[in-house]
Amino acid sequence: MDTTIEPNAGTGRLSKPPGVVFGKVAAAALFYIVAILIAAAMFLPFFWSLITSFKPSDEIFSVPLRWLPSHFTLEHYIKAFTTVSFGLYFKNSVILAVAGVIANLFFGSLAGYAFAKLSFRGNMPIFRTLLAAMMIPGIVTMIPSFYVLRHFPLLGGNDLFGSGGMGLLNSFWGIILPGASGTFAVFFMRQFFLTLPSDMMEVARIEGCGEFRIFWNIYLPLTKPALATLSIFTFQAGWNSFLWPMIVLNDPDKATIQMGLQAFSYNNQTDYGPMMAGALIAILPILVLFLLLQKYFVQGIAFSGIKG
Repeated sequence: MDTTIEPNAGTGRLSKPPGVVFGKVAAAALFYIVAILIAAAMFLPFFWSLITSFKPSDEIFSVPLRWLPSHFTLEHYIKAFTTVSFGLYFKNSVILAVAGVIANLFFGSLAGYAFAKLSFRGNMPIFRTLLAAMMIPGIVTMIPSFYVLRHFPLLGGNDLFGSGGMGLLNSFWGIILPGASGTFAVFFMRQFFLTLPSDMMEVARIEGCGEFRIFWNIYLPLTKPALATLSIFTFQAGWNSFLWPMIVLNDPDKATIQMGLQAFSYNNQTDYGPMMAGALIAILPILVLFLLLQKYFVQGIAFSGIKG
């Protein structure tokens, strides 16, 4: 088949053969069809959860499956707040997630700045050790972490040698401190600081600024996209945490919202209506946070990996 490109008589421009144009259109159409199918497959479970939270109980598993309820009801949302202390669990999760975000933003930024901008002996070996630590599954460090919290000296009834009490167990500090400066936060902020010029640091030193002031007043305000992105990641991880809070927190008044959802499964049965309502309430803070910070989120992802 002849695919010679000939000039267009009317405009003088080169016109592409119909076969080439049709191939590009077909490829684009195929791409969008596949993308729509994947998006629909990802969205359907969320849609089913949303609709189930408004269905009457007898229609949740009706046969044949009904995607839309005969009438909408709020009974599952009411039951979710009356069966368990859902409001208290929500507040506890907010406290833990926000505290984790603040700690990771500060300590992660501070360590990331040091690795990116300060020259000191052992910079790269220490950083490579941190990267290697990211490959260790969290489940491996749970027992050592539990032991350290249990025998923390002079806290929770413990003596100087860490005996006699419960240490930091059954307290919010037992959740906050182990993850106060995550390895990912240090790595992520270091990558962003590497994209910033070092000239400002040299000028500030000549003007007599201290190292912390350079970090706090000059470089940290420039990292808003990275801080917003890290906030989303850290808040999501802290908000969705289930296993570690369940191990550390034994007081029902300190339970998190993820632990509260477990209350709807009992005696080998699950009350799916209130559970779907509670799960949807649980994801609202993450959605709101993402909508508020989405402008910075894309910028943070784009810039954090430019320079290694």
